[in-house]
Amino acid sequence: MRMTLQEHGKPAARLSVLVMATAACLSVGTVGVLADGSVDTGYFGGVAIMGYDPVSYFTDGKAVKGSEKYSYDWLGTPWHFATSEHRDMFMSEPLKFAPQFGGYCAGEVVNGSVTVNIDPKAFKIIDGKLYLVYDKAHANDFANHADQTVAKAEGNWSKIVAGLKEDNFH
Repeated sequence: MRMTLQEHGKPAARLSVLVMATAACLSVGTVGVLADGSVDTGYFGGVAIMGYDPVSYFTDGKAVKGSEKYSYDWLGTPWHFATSEHRDMFMSEPLKFAPQFGGYCAGEVVNGSVTVNIDPKAFKIIDGKLYLVYDKAHANDFANHADQTVAKAEGNWSKIVAGLKEDNFH
């Protein structure tokens, strides 16, 4: 089931930041995260990746819940880490570890949307980049067709931003 942007629960002010930040990112050619704090924090909680440690996807090969004890505020959003070492690794190279598309569901970006929440345990690392998806089956499908899905998602990202502007979320 798809939801409208209004049903997604993102306030208009936050979507405005998304639009402006995405424009900045697209101008420098990165889709990893958005330049000024537009990180998907899910429907509840206000923490990036629902509190999961972004470095653990790379070092442990799995989703590991982070801790407030090892927190770092980046792009106006708290990020939690399982260890101080992971926090320090992220602090030194955040773009290396941050999920693509600001942490929004990569599978939905393929479909031209940012309306579905992610499951932090549904992820794939493709060409050294972290992609979060809404369930494990779709994460597998996304990765199995990475040549098409990544390219289509990257192409759709600018359309999504334009759509947010047209919907007056600025």
